[in-house]
Amino acid sequence: MVLADLGRKLTAALHSLGRATVIDEDVLNAMLKDICAALLEADVNIMLVKRLRENVKKAIDFDEVAQGLNKRVIIQQAVFQELVKLVDPGIKPYQPKKGKANVIMFVGLQGSGKTTTCTKLAYHYKKKNWKACLVCADTFRAGAYDQLKQNATKAGIPFYGSYTEVDPAVIAGDGVEMFKEEGFEIIIVDTSGRHKQEDSLFEEMLAVSNAVQPDNVVFVMDASIGQACEAQAKAFKDKVDVGSVVITKLDSHAKGGGALSAVAATKSPVIFIGTGEHIDNLEMFEEKAFISKLLGMGDIQGLMNKVKELNVDEEQMMKDIQKGRFTLRNMYEQFQNIMKLGPISQVVGMIPGLSSVFGAAGGGAGGVSDQESMKRLKKLMTIMDSMNDKELDDTDAMKTFQRQPSRITRVACGAGVMEMEVMALLDQYKKFSQVVKQMGGVKELFKDEKNMKNLNPAKMGKVYQSMAKAMDPQMLRAIGGMSGIETMMKQMQQGGQLPGGMNMQGLEALMKKKKGK
Repeated sequence: MVLADLGRKLTAALHSLGRATVIDEDVLNAMLKDICAALLEADVNIMLVKRLRENVKKAIDFDEVAQGLNKRVIIQQAVFQELVKLVDPGIKPYQPKKGKANVIMFVGLQGSGKTTTCTKLAYHYKKKNWKACLVCADTFRAGAYDQLKQNATKAGIPFYGSYTEVDPAVIAGDGVEMFKEEGFEIIIVDTSGRHKQEDSLFEEMLAVSNAVQPDNVVFVMDASIGQACEAQAKAFKDKVDVGSVVITKLDSHAKGGGALSAVAATKSPVIFIGTGEHIDNLEMFEEKAFISKLLGMGDIQGLMNKVKELNVDEEQMMKDIQKGRFTLRNMYEQFQNIMKLGPISQVVGMIPGLSSVFGAAGGGAGGVSDQESMKRLKKLMTIMDSMNDKELDDTDAMKTFQRQPSRITRVACGAGVMEMEVMALLDQYKKFSQVVKQMGGVKELFKDEKNMKNLNPAKMGKVYQSMAKAMDPQMLRAIGGMSGIETMMKQMQQGGQLPGGMNMQGLEALMKKKKGK
């Protein structure tokens, strides 16, 4: 079973509690049976599945549960916590230190995606203003240095390697020494792999390790090989001091249960997961966020971290929303931000409810690939590039274009598109603008959490209605309609105890992001 199917089956099992009129041991056992079957089908280790079942049953004592407590919530939270434990070995990964040389050595079998992941990680740190570089110590695979050289050049990352030296330990030592002298902070060493564990591979790894004295040894694991991951991970752990793990090819089409249970078995924390071939397809791994996204609950904190990296003027954005102001230029800027956030399928997966609505399990919104989604956005932006400043800043742009159709003709000619495509863009702008105006009317959304708790029921009802109007109908249905909004808000007000960690700030962030959708 692929990861997307696992997420759907786990979510369906949890939702079965909501359909039960009485929550008793029979209902709990039936739900756990479905969860365990889904995990086993996804190649999760049988002992880990057994432990999860036992721990959930221990956490639920029907005789001692207070009458006022919601048994559904308690069971769901217990399941969520146990799923998190599957991917959390309880060990903190190595944290690079700014201002000093951090040597990170990559190990793994051939074909696991080591070289590509090295470049992705270096690019990740480069974006965060670290001085990052690459060293190619893979002399076993023909073309390894050429591949790293090509990847590094595209990403603008300094690299070191040799076409003449055959000893990988010498290359690694020389490269690391050179970059240390030049003041680099992240020095990533790519090593050779083999098609299987061999003595020659481990001897070479130890020689390279002794030459560079790495601060962190990263084991790169291919998620597509299923339960074989566990034996593979243990073999590397026994030979070299694996400090952390990167799981590659873990998109929603991967059968990733084996890789995740191997991580738990070897007590090595996952630091990143690779979800595609693009240089941006590398996500920081956070246990709760991963399980939350798997269950369709989103990852608001991860989305906010991405937004912070953009240096978006959040204060001005909120002022515009509160005033109900939204221009074509605002829409253009939001399209730019969406493109900078990374693959659209990742962004959609971070927003609760959207992954199920758009079916973005393996591609972009609506089953469309990320590449196609980006192409559409660029086309819309090209149309807006053909507009003048007055049109872009007009708060009544739709009416202006309708009154003067010659503007539509001019813009279409300038962008090289048909007039109906310009009209489609304007229609989309009109919908976005209406959402922003509706959000501007929900003044309580922009006050602090304390004020939200003190609203009387009548006022709160109006807030729920305004929120429902501001939401896309499909999104509203995905969270359970008006009753879903009310339940969500009440749970947030009672301490934010929603699976996945969403709280009032998370809701506000979600509503902010609605401006750009």
